[in-house]
Amino acid sequence: MGPGPSNVAPEVLQAMSQPLVGHLDPAFIKMMEELKSMLRTVFMTGNDMTFPVSGTGSAGMEFCFVNLVEPGDEVIIGVNGVFGTRMVDVAERCGARVTKVESPWGQIITADQIAAALKQVPRPKLVAIVHAETSTGALTPVEEISKLTHAAGALLLLDTVTSLGGCPVRLDEWKVDATYSGTQKCLSCPPGLSPVSLSARALEVARHRRTKVQSWYLDVNLLASYWGQERVYHHTAPITMNYGLHAALRLVLEEGLENRWRRHMQNHLALKSALAAVQLELASQEGHQLWQLNPIRVPKGVDELAVRKRLLSDFNIEVGAGLGPLKGQIWRVGLMGDTSARENLRLFLSAFCQVLNECGRPTDVKAAQAAIG
Repeated sequence: MGPGPSNVAPEVLQAMSQPLVGHLDPAFIKMMEELKSMLRTVFMTGNDMTFPVSGTGSAGMEFCFVNLVEPGDEVIIGVNGVFGTRMVDVAERCGARVTKVESPWGQIITADQIAAALKQVPRPKLVAIVHAETSTGALTPVEEISKLTHAAGALLLLDTVTSLGGCPVRLDEWKVDATYSGTQKCLSCPPGLSPVSLSARALEVARHRRTKVQSWYLDVNLLASYWGQERVYHHTAPITMNYGLHAALRLVLEEGLENRWRRHMQNHLALKSALAAVQLELASQEGHQLWQLNPIRVPKGVDELAVRKRLLSDFNIEVGAGLGPLKGQIWRVGLMGDTSARENLRLFLSAFCQVLNECGRPTDVKAAQAAIG
């Protein structure tokens, strides 16, 4: 029940136990087409260039930056946690001139902040935002940011690693030009692939660069020949991981996107009510709190590390620690994908309240459970 990976559905594990075929086998090529189609549905896009990059979410981040950014390009990046900070590092390694738009960890990046940055940057190439910041539990709205970005002639890049499959992600409606995600969060698949999507506009930028893409492995101009109709050999795809993602996406679509979003929302609200019943609270910004990643503020006098250790050793429950300026101040409780279930929430609250009581912080487990309903 940490910030990822989430629990994996038995059907996904079963799919991953199937015998290997070659990465150019007709059966695998058929699966590739199905993967692309299902990812378009989950991303809510018609983008042709939608596929899983062979690598974790950070590979997806690099894929977007190395294809779209060249040395000297002006890039604006929202920084309100670990992954905005990582975006800055990756963009600078591409030679970008980065303007950071910063908010305190746990707060969102606002459209007004982006508007102010766009006035200061004469020729912005790209605006990059972390939609769901896993390190803090903040969910940044992007519709107004998208309008501002495109009015300035820039591309919009969105990190959807923790949001995809757990809350609304509407690429076409929001006019997102580039996005990347991960398999191990709300899709409930092991880590190892990064679903990505590029708009036609972004793809044109990648195809008409002044310089070569700095990464051969992540060059979309080469990958397009493998994931497109030509099927030109590029690299040996992780066959088993693609089996797993295929099964995971099928489960997402069988449940239905809106039903899945609703489940994540309801379990988040139940946890929030339970915390309020025992005078605990979430540390992320009210009104912009992630359903799937819940940062519980550590009460005064409680050793946050001791609580995490006890939950893991005595109850087999993993929760995440705070990072950066939130280190020692929060527990990051994941309610993602298959993990986002009422029975898991009840088990967590029972164990969590017991450990807090033993740590000297009186916590009424019955009140917490009753608040769930």
